[in-house]
Amino acid sequence: MTFKKTPLWVLLAAFAAAPVMAQNIAVVNGTPIPKSRVDAMVAQLVRQGQQDTPQLQLAVREEMVNREILMQEAIRRGLPNRPDVKAQIAVAQQTVVLHSLIEDVMKASQPSDAEIKARYDALVHDTGTTEYHLHHILVDNEAQAKDLIAKIQAGASFEALAKQFSKDPGSGKNGGDLNWSDPKAYVPEFAAAAQKLTKGQMTDTPVHTQFGWHIIRVDDTRTVPPPPLEQVRSQIVQQIQQEKLQAFEENLRKKAKIQ
Repeated sequence: MTFKKTPLWVLLAAFAAAPVMAQNIAVVNGTPIPKSRVDAMVAQLVRQGQQDTPQLQLAVREEMVNREILMQEAIRRGLPNRPDVKAQIAVAQQTVVLHSLIEDVMKASQPSDAEIKARYDALVHDTGTTEYHLHHILVDNEAQAKDLIAKIQAGASFEALAKQFSKDPGSGKNGGDLNWSDPKAYVPEFAAAAQKLTKGQMTDTPVHTQFGWHIIRVDDTRTVPPPPLEQVRSQIVQQIQQEKLQAFEENLRKKAKIQ
């Protein structure tokens, strides 16, 4: 039994065509679909949380084939030449290019360890590390607040009066209990008054805010240690990068001639 020799020109043609075919995942009606499109979509899906699996590759390949078939029909109908379609294509193209620009700027804006540490120290300094367990009563007018303060000082139950008179729907039914929180989470007037009180002390005069008149009592305080740097490093990096991106955009806008 003998084998026929394959003509040399056939081998050369196959060898020359192989690299070209390797760059395409399919050819639809004579139009090749480059593998780079599949790679781009797979990369996007992976960034969104999907796993790069053979099944995903196959699904994306089929999607690209379907898109090409539909695109050829859209071209046959002349849709790419419609003004409204052209405008949408321009916006989509701009979006893709700008996304790449932002990625470049973000990569170049990677903060140093010293910048990250400095920002962390500043956040620790500015963020309250003491929480207060507060009770309060909220009423509509100063006179009523003063009357309730007098009753409490005379021995009336703060909690009972809060349940009866407080206008705060959240804490009133719980005897005015605001639980543990950082005073800075409240409006400035309320926070300032609370931070002046010591454990077990109540405001002897009503505190006025945009919500009405408050009677505030501090039940206890506790020190809350800040999270370790490594736990919040990624958030700090993102914050610094966003600030640098904003500065980059503002600088370009200042230089731009807008008429």
